Amino acid sequence: MDLSWYHYLLAALGGAVAGAINTLAGNGSALTLTILTELIGLPGGIANATNRIGVVAQSAAGVWAYHKNGKLDLSRSWVHVCLMIAGSVFGALAAVWVSNEQFIRVFRLLMILMFFIILVKPERWLHETDYSRKIPLWVAIPFFLALGFYGGFIQMGFGIFFLAVMVLFARYSLLESNVIKIAVTGIFTTLAVIIFQIKGMIYWPIGLTLAVGQGLGGYLTAQFASSHPKASVIAHRLLVFAVVLSLIQLFKIPAWIMGLFHAA
Repeated sequence: MDLSWYHYLLAALGGAVAGAINTLAGNGSALTLTILTELIGLPGGIANATNRIGVVAQSAAGVWAYHKNGKLDLSRSWVHVCLMIAGSVFGALAAVWVSNEQFIRVFRLLMILMFFIILVKPERWLHETDYSRKIPLWVAIPFFLALGFYGGFIQMGFGIFFLAVMVLFARYSLLESNVIKIAVTGIFTTLAVIIFQIKGMIYWPIGLTLAVGQGLGGYLTAQFASSHPKASVIAHRLLVFAVVLSLIQLFKIPAWIMGLFHAA
């Protein structure tokens, strides 16, 4: 594939922005997948696989930054983490064989629902972790297996759905939920990369460029979130932005608006 220098620059800059979005909110893959498919021209399956390289780098950098600042503690959530890792293996295997077009249709509806969930009573997102809250295993097993499957299959939007479950249902703080999200995403995305590489679906030159940008964006944002007193408030605002960005990308709203002007 013959690419110019500006393709790599776009991948690096887009990766840095996506790394920041993913570290505090989620769905930065809506940006990187658009760059990979629409601007660079990778086929959908190759773009989906290549995108995971940047996610692994961003997750590793974010985990390291949170660990350095004493924010990484998975002792209460290891069961959830294991369930999602197991689900992600099946999701990644499904992504090798199944088109994600039908999942995108469902994803659009979920993003609309998520938009209203985030905006209604935003104070629900800003509480501290409730350490007395316990999720029954009969609820946790299907819930977190499904989350892992989705993350392994398509990645895009996983962070937003994960935060909704952890903050609104499991009653973790937004900051602690983000730390867990980054750790589990890094683990199951590494497994997905192995599967995609075996199938020869990764375009490494662009994948490594994404990794540089996302790793830097993830590290700097995690450093900021570890020390800023209003990190949760900023994370909530960024979460709203991420959902709006996703809706614009999924429904191609600018093109739709321009079509109205042309029709007039």
